[in-house]
Amino acid sequence: MLRFLVRRFIGAVVILFLLSIVTFVLFFGVPRDPALMMCGKTCNPDSIANIHHVLGLDKPITEQYGIFLHNLFLGSSQFAQGPCPAPCFGYSYHTNEQVWGTLMDRLPTTVSLTLGAAVCFLIVGLGTGLLAAWRRGTLIDKTATAGAMVISSLQIYFLGPLALAILVYQTHWFDKPAYNEFTQDPVSWFTGLIIPWVILSTIFAAQYTRMARSSMIEQLQEEHVRTARAKGMSRGYVFFRYAWRGSLIPIVTIFGIDLGSLFGGAIITEYTFGLPGLGNLAVQSVFFSDLPLLLGVMLFSASMILLFNIVVDAAYAFIDPRVRLS
Repeated sequence: MLRFLVRRFIGAVVILFLLSIVTFVLFFGVPRDPALMMCGKTCNPDSIANIHHVLGLDKPITEQYGIFLHNLFLGSSQFAQGPCPAPCFGYSYHTNEQVWGTLMDRLPTTVSLTLGAAVCFLIVGLGTGLLAAWRRGTLIDKTATAGAMVISSLQIYFLGPLALAILVYQTHWFDKPAYNEFTQDPVSWFTGLIIPWVILSTIFAAQYTRMARSSMIEQLQEEHVRTARAKGMSRGYVFFRYAWRGSLIPIVTIFGIDLGSLFGGAIITEYTFGLPGLGNLAVQSVFFSDLPLLLGVMLFSASMILLFNIVVDAAYAFIDPRVRLS
């Protein structure tokens, strides 16, 4: 197990390294110059050249990338804004603030959105999928399957504005979504995120309903499950003791990917509801051609996805003993 985790960790480091290179190259391939956006209306060639020099954009791309790696692992005291301890992604071109500090300030919003939505779509999605598999072929199964297919075809950028228009601006049943710190006001924290939770979890719940149903039905056809039934064990005991555990493998796999992606920033949801999370920050970094901020968001998001993938792979052995034997 330890050797497996070490190999996966090394692979994750290589992927992050390659991703940083690709992001660097793509940034300099974009025709927009961040110096023009920072220069303002009184821009002239001398001002642009000075901004290029201050930001280090006048250096070759290979040298800039080497400086970025050095600062990331060792920190730097060469910034005009002040020292930048490791992990140092530099200072934002737009806000002039430390990128790492900005990421940590936005992280609680994304974590709150992710955990709340994950709880909702796991409970609703898995519960509905198991119920459909338990009552396979009945009206409950057909209704759940048809509903999941319809809902999974919808998108957040459609459901989000629709929910805002009906629940906030027309009926006034809810306040406009906003993030409030849980430690300061738990009630406002809950009410401010309930609509984004429901909308984000709706799409995922439909996917998990279909996945849980198909996985459970497949497990019910396995030989060890049929053998358990032949031995006289009750249907409920076989369903939850044997079939349920085996059906978790594909569900845990997708859940790890989804959770990592959401922790990296639920871009559409945060942007739709105006939540100050990592997803919204990613949109801002692209809009302002902010390379340090863009690199910070990209690498942090990729790290979350890779981390949860490693955790999921390690969890396989505890979910299904056959994985350990293989």
